[in-house]
Amino acid sequence: RGGGAARRGMRLTAGVRERVAAVHGGGALPERLRLYDGWAARYEQVPESGRLDEPEPLLRSPTPLTAVSPQDAAALEYRAPHLAAASLAFAFPAPPAGARLLDVACGTGLVARELHRRGFRCLHGVDGSAGMLERARSTGLYQQLWQCVLGSEPLPAPAEHYDAVTVVGALGEGQVPSAAVPELLRVTRPGGFLCLTTRSNPSNLRYKAELEAVLERLEKQGAWQKVLTQEVERWERATSEEESTRGSDYISGVVYVYRKCPVPPIEEG
Repeated sequence: RGGGAARRGMRLTAGVRERVAAVHGGGALPERLRLYDGWAARYEQVPESGRLDEPEPLLRSPTPLTAVSPQDAAALEYRAPHLAAASLAFAFPAPPAGARLLDVACGTGLVARELHRRGFRCLHGVDGSAGMLERARSTGLYQQLWQCVLGSEPLPAPAEHYDAVTVVGALGEGQVPSAAVPELLRVTRPGGFLCLTTRSNPSNLRYKAELEAVLERLEKQGAWQKVLTQEVERWERATSEEESTRGSDYISGVVYVYRKCPVPPIEEG
């Protein structure tokens, strides 16, 4: 982690740094959606090794994901989709093929790809960006997709409809407000799972504190039970030295998995 590692870590192009900063900034919602529409064609992520068989969660560090586009030679190493899907699969009590799952802020389908590899087949998605949804539709992984801006409008689903709900990458400063978390609970069935992620970089710490206050309040109210929290130092490459974790050229992040109450009793026999 000396100077050599730092020099390798900061080979992000100016375009990548600017796009990440823009969509995580505090601009008006229509402008941020326009930025996501424009980013959709360059957003795809593939494993650095070209392989999709990462190890199990919480045991060994997964292979980083690398942001690749024809125009961008540098890597963000965005690991949240893998980490979230692995954590959810780790917590799930039964084979997930028949489980109905809603991928909120689904983007181009990175989380769906990871979930599909772990046996989830009934995937629905929502996103505020029409451009991202077009890319997600092209994957063929979703049974249904809707355009919806969580925080500004309710999710297009009835109450207690899903066995699991994921929000990966969108819970952050200038994106989905923490006050929208109860809407995720509304569409989750009792005993179902919610998998959420957020970043721990300096510019997101205020949002993270607000989010965790909401998570803790819902737990104290008996709305859900915490299943796991996974803190990750190398979440993705930092876009500036100020944002890096301990000078590592990476930012850190966290995965939360909760189970909605009441949790069904364990069947005996």
